[in-house]
Amino acid sequence: MKQKIVNELKMSFPSLSENERFSRLAVSGFLSQLNPQIDELSDIKTAVSEGVTNCIVHAYRDVTGIIFMQVRIMEKGKVYIKIRDKGCGITDIKKAMEPLFTTAPDEERAGLGFAVMESFMDKIKVRSAEGKGTTVIMEKTLKSRKALFDI
Repeated sequence: MKQKIVNELKMSFPSLSENERFSRLAVSGFLSQLNPQIDELSDIKTAVSEGVTNCIVHAYRDVTGIIFMQVRIMEKGKVYIKIRDKGCGITDIKKAMEPLFTTAPDEERAGLGFAVMESFMDKIKVRSAEGKGTTVIMEKTLKSRKALFDI
């Protein structure tokens, strides 16, 4: 059974490092209508930060591109977040998702982006095509969903 979308945010912004903070604040503000617990919101903000940082550091490397973000509040307190870029893409998704793997070792990257996203969200799915970009879809069901919306 497909869940109904209760509310949705769509936005796009340049892949500038200062927009990583903006993306976290936008998601946090949008999800505040659910009255989430601080730890739930912190988990989501961290996962969003990692997803957007991957676009900035890896997808567009030395150029500025556009990051697309979609946040949906679904029935029963489920949060759906899609972060997409049109950057270089990922050659081997399975390898890229291994902890400590990075394509930017000279920048002292830890290679933990996907591992962090997986640890803070209930579900993560990554799709990518070389030269066309990457899409990361994350889902989390909030325990503290707001009764007013009955979601």
